[in-house]
Amino acid sequence: MTQIPIQGTGPALSRTSSRYWRNKSAYLGVLPFLLFSGLFLLYPTWNVISGAFQDESGKFGTKVLVEVFNSSSARAGFRNSLEISAQTAIAGSILGGLFAWAMVTGKQGGFFYRFSVALSSVLAQFGGVMLTFAFLATFGFNGLVSTFAIKYAPGSFLAESSWLYGKAGIAVLYTFFQIPLMVLVFLPTLENMKVQWREASDALGGKTYEYWLRVGIPILTPSFAGAALLLFVNSFSAYATAATLINLSDFLTPLAIATALTSEVGGANPAEAKSLSAYMVIVVIIAMSLYALLRRKVSKWEQSR
Repeated sequence: MTQIPIQGTGPALSRTSSRYWRNKSAYLGVLPFLLFSGLFLLYPTWNVISGAFQDESGKFGTKVLVEVFNSSSARAGFRNSLEISAQTAIAGSILGGLFAWAMVTGKQGGFFYRFSVALSSVLAQFGGVMLTFAFLATFGFNGLVSTFAIKYAPGSFLAESSWLYGKAGIAVLYTFFQIPLMVLVFLPTLENMKVQWREASDALGGKTYEYWLRVGIPILTPSFAGAALLLFVNSFSAYATAATLINLSDFLTPLAIATALTSEVGGANPAEAKSLSAYMVIVVIIAMSLYALLRRKVSKWEQSR
């Protein structure tokens, strides 16, 4: 008598089970990342959002959020943060985009290209106390440049160092590390531009400006705008550079948050700090959502090219 094998038993079941666990084991490598994200990203974000809806005594409510929203000093700091972030994002994206374009038009893989990429990687992380000290030693009172300017060009703005301790100084310092970051972010998009597109435009009688208006700019705009948004968020959340240069606690929102958490005169208010952080999180979520949409469009173009 011929025996009909029963499905789901014997070697077939063992092979299916081993294949099931083998497929699931591929996700084990993601667990450290998920754990890291949960501890240092998701939990702090939840702590900030939930704490923003609590008052000083821990009761649920929107009292502190409303007070912070109506505070003139909090609004001024938030306005300064948005203004400086927008200025440095625009300046950094334009200058960084031009530098990246100069690198692409040169010999890729050559000494200048490799040196520029390495230098951009270092300068993009050059901030905080080191950057502030460098600018103070150069443009501050008794700095190298200001000393020479006082002696040889007393009427120039370089002879007056007060600009370094205000909005203009913060904007210049932030732009210093925004430019190399833009180079690193925007460089891959420029490298994906095909030379054949320019050759085809020239063969069809297209002018240089026609190529950029009809081909280059439409292709590069989503990536350029996305990189500018990334620079905006990077500047908006910066703290160490401004903290070591300016002692005004309410000049920028990150400085106001630090003051609300670590006041030495009994003015610490964690609820206020969490409310300010919640407003910052809202701005970052909006900016990064726009960045994700632009990156999705760029990814579709890169996959279809």
